[in-house]
Amino acid sequence: MKILLYSMNFAPELAGIGKYSGEMAEWLQAQGHDVRVIAAPPFFPHWAVFEGHSAWAYRKTTGRNGLTVWRAPTWVPSQPRALARVAHLCSFMLSSMPLLLAQARWKPDLVFVVEPPLFCAPAVLCFAKLLGIRSWLHIQDFEVDAAFGLGLVRGAGVRRVALSLERWLLARFDRVSTISAAMVDKARSKGIGEGRLVLFPNWVDVSAIRPAPRTVDGYRAELGIAPDAVVVLYAGSLGAKQGIELLAEAAGLLADRQNIHFVICGNGPSRASLKSACAGLDRVHFLDLQPAERLNELLGTADIHVLPQRADAADLVMPSKLAGMFASGKAVIATAHPGTELARVVADRGFVVPPGDAAVLADAIAQLACSPGLRQALGAAGRAFALAELDQDAILSRFEQALLRCVADQGTATPTPLRESQP
Repeated sequence: MKILLYSMNFAPELAGIGKYSGEMAEWLQAQGHDVRVIAAPPFFPHWAVFEGHSAWAYRKTTGRNGLTVWRAPTWVPSQPRALARVAHLCSFMLSSMPLLLAQARWKPDLVFVVEPPLFCAPAVLCFAKLLGIRSWLHIQDFEVDAAFGLGLVRGAGVRRVALSLERWLLARFDRVSTISAAMVDKARSKGIGEGRLVLFPNWVDVSAIRPAPRTVDGYRAELGIAPDAVVVLYAGSLGAKQGIELLAEAAGLLADRQNIHFVICGNGPSRASLKSACAGLDRVHFLDLQPAERLNELLGTADIHVLPQRADAADLVMPSKLAGMFASGKAVIATAHPGTELARVVADRGFVVPPGDAAVLADAIAQLACSPGLRQALGAAGRAFALAELDQDAILSRFEQALLRCVADQGTATPTPLRESQP
């Protein structure tokens, strides 16, 4: 099968959407499919084009198993505010169109586009229609709802127009998939019928991310953290959806707890303000985004993983970093309201506290810090969940079958069945 992957973020060696797009493409290529990729130069989460790539030139590279990747020139703002983000997305949409049209001679069997950005959907639909091939939209974030929910875009009239356009686009894809049961429900509410709706959750390589014993060297030694100290780790993007400012408040409330250290690993637009808020807190340590080969070591450094999430982003996104937290076999504290899917998934494998309440978060951290047995039990439950539900090969094998059905059946294929335990 020939598959054209259209994903602005594509970086198997990093994290987030780019990682999942990259691993999916490499996995499908390894199974014998012919996969080609159209993407922007890697820029996330630093919001700066990575060394060795260009923001102003087209580039073609060949990756693992002969995977072909075209990079379209893309303007990347250093401060990704609302209007700058729109211009950024438009630049990729326009520059990637020639690459898309060039694939007409190859004629893929299916074109698979990842949202965000939804901006690319009209061109993909036109391309698929002209060639008579199948089209698939995969939603990692409901970016229209999130943009208004987080206050990045405002105006009732603008919201109505944007949601109407989104609904019109969604109705024209042969398949629409997303990463959690709650997000499937959200897609269903936007008019996506069962025959076109697929659950395609994020995954984790449970052989690469696995429980690691606490060691005296590695990150603890590099950061000057005592071997018996309790490490509270946040590893991920530092952006608007995360509600990351809560960590500074919680760290301040726990400033007198000498045995609790916070490690914040990642980059993004909120990093500078977070570092400023943590000024004077000696046991808060910052790390830049770490290389993929040290990810298991990084996650294993934690005694407690924290997953802050803003309330207004609930059920519009499912944090991809959660799978790695579970696979590492360490306890998790997430901020989420009862009834959200994030709360349901974490409930038996960690603590769930209200979003925006630094005092309750600090109390939860303090409770787990002095309860090693409870931390171990919660971490073991998370690891068991990752083994049973989040294994990379199992999820991608089911997805491959859904792709094959989509291409083979020009009518309505049976949707991938929902499994209540999946995030």
